[in-house]
Amino acid sequence: MEENKSCCHKTKERPPKEYRDLINRLNRIEGQIRGIKGMVEKDVYCPDILIQVAAVNAALNSFNKVLLANHIKTCVTKDIREGKEDTVDELLATLQKLMK
Repeated sequence: MEENKSCCHKTKERPPKEYRDLINRLNRIEGQIRGIKGMVEKDVYCPDILIQVAAVNAALNSFNKVLLANHIKTCVTKDIREGKEDTVDELLATLQKLMK
């Protein structure tokens, strides 16, 4: 993980395949959200909308799992090898936020 010198935020350069996979997942989720909005606009029956919302939640959870796995396999592993122990604390804090 490289530090961005112009601000205090870290950045990560992703391999093209990982980037495409993440963007494709987000595009599908975005389409699902637009579909839900359309359902509300068309006064679709509530349980039908709720089922679609559950599908979006599942898709977001799946996105998080993929992103977290990639993060652990790359950034976290690299930082631990370099002796950057604070990365483990950062990972634990992130996991606590994800599990709320």
